[in-house]
Amino acid sequence: MTALSSRIAAFADRWPKFLALLLGAVSATGFAPLDLWPLTLLALAAWMALVARAPRGWRAAGVGWAFGVGHFAIGLNWIATAFTYQAAMPAWLGWIAVVLLALYLAVYPALAAWGAWLVKPRGDTHFAAPSYLLAFGGLWILTEWLRSWIFTGFAWNPLGVIAVPHAAVPARWIGTYGMSGIVFLLAGVLILAWFRRRVAAAALFGSVLLFWGAAFVSQMGSNADAAVHTKGADRIPVTVVQPNVGQQDKWEGSKADANFAKLARLTTPKDDIPRLILWPEAAVPDYLERGYPSVYYDRSPAEARARIVRLMNPDDVMLLGALKLELDKTGEVVGARNAVMTVHADGTLGPRYDKAHLVPYGEYLPMRPILSALGLSRLAPGDIDFWPGPGPRTLDLGAFGRAGLQICYEIIFSGQVVDRDHRPDFIFNPSNDAWFGSWGPPQHLAQARLRAIEEGLPVIRATPTGISAVIDADGRIVESLPMHAAGRIDTVVPPARAPTLFARFGNSLPVGFALLLLALAIAFRRSGR
Repeated sequence: MTALSSRIAAFADRWPKFLALLLGAVSATGFAPLDLWPLTLLALAAWMALVARAPRGWRAAGVGWAFGVGHFAIGLNWIATAFTYQAAMPAWLGWIAVVLLALYLAVYPALAAWGAWLVKPRGDTHFAAPSYLLAFGGLWILTEWLRSWIFTGFAWNPLGVIAVPHAAVPARWIGTYGMSGIVFLLAGVLILAWFRRRVAAAALFGSVLLFWGAAFVSQMGSNADAAVHTKGADRIPVTVVQPNVGQQDKWEGSKADANFAKLARLTTPKDDIPRLILWPEAAVPDYLERGYPSVYYDRSPAEARARIVRLMNPDDVMLLGALKLELDKTGEVVGARNAVMTVHADGTLGPRYDKAHLVPYGEYLPMRPILSALGLSRLAPGDIDFWPGPGPRTLDLGAFGRAGLQICYEIIFSGQVVDRDHRPDFIFNPSNDAWFGSWGPPQHLAQARLRAIEEGLPVIRATPTGISAVIDADGRIVESLPMHAAGRIDTVVPPARAPTLFARFGNSLPVGFALLLLALAIAFRRSGR
């Protein structure tokens, strides 16, 4: 074992960034669809030991940056598939986009590595110093939280998602980013065990286990209270429709009627019980609102709504993804909204939700005047940008309760998915994952499950090609439809839990947890322990 350790150390000293790049790639295998989370823990432990060996702070940052490049390039490989659906750009550009995005996102692991190295006691004998391990966990939390909002944020694949669902129970208290810190502490246990710091390893693992147990007991108590509260209460019947319309067919004008026929066939009622019907994001290409110049309509709003109403029972309500246009005073289109509209069985429209957290280069072109002047307008599809809505909103659906809305990508932003002043009964997440390849949809689903755990609310997803699912307030999948299959789910909305600690205080809790870890790290360093 000593000879093997010496060889590994020699290789690490000679090729630290290359080894970090490989470890970053391995760490990404813990995400869906592979779910090889033990490899993630081992890769994190090896990376932290590698950072600790760096002779200078800037070299520690370089090792952190190389790790991040491998981590994000593998975890976000589905973005390359998304580019194959943009006819204006060559498919190979997708892989360039993945690498460029990884090069940027790697800055955050680099910052965490640099900060942890600064806290580490000097000397090779302190690789397993508690101060270093605690600081690494706290700094990863902070940098992951920063990643969620700097430059509008890109919070995809936080480390805590590998714990979904059962091991992610502490997310009720410390949120997703706090769970990522827990993942780092578990990797720290491996380092302590490797360096035979048995007492420290047992203490750290015992602390994590105790914290998890307390959160689990709290969840069980919440479940019992919810069961008493909801006993005899009306349950909301829902029909979730997944038409299996591929991205290559979605906006093909000649296939519009065939696409609608798929939705219609799966929506037709089986009995006369009132239902809440849930269709995916941008389910129909028709404009359902009046007031646009006639040139923009393929069919009138009345006709577009009428063919939807024919699929509904007299007391049904439908939530569906549709587009809304924004016109200037001359009647010219100047923007659009990615919206969810409420359609009643009498053909009237109810409250509408406009997507607030838009996808850069997917739904709008940042700095459009400058990039267009440089000939880069093709980086985003279309000639106009989507406009953002005001943020999380709860729609009152009468007998069908209160629905919180998050369209597609919005569901990945921890602490930003619910109007806390008007808490909903459930979250509806219509999405279009058809262009996310084979890795994107299961990763998207896993992050939606984290939102359910954090907020104590069921989440219902409707997508064109999967994975559509009904998720209970503990993050468990009650029913789902597989990828690339047409189908429908007829069920009832799972009960909501009492507001969790995270639902009350949001991301102030993981940030506070990170600061606590950093304070403990500094205390350990000063005590020389």
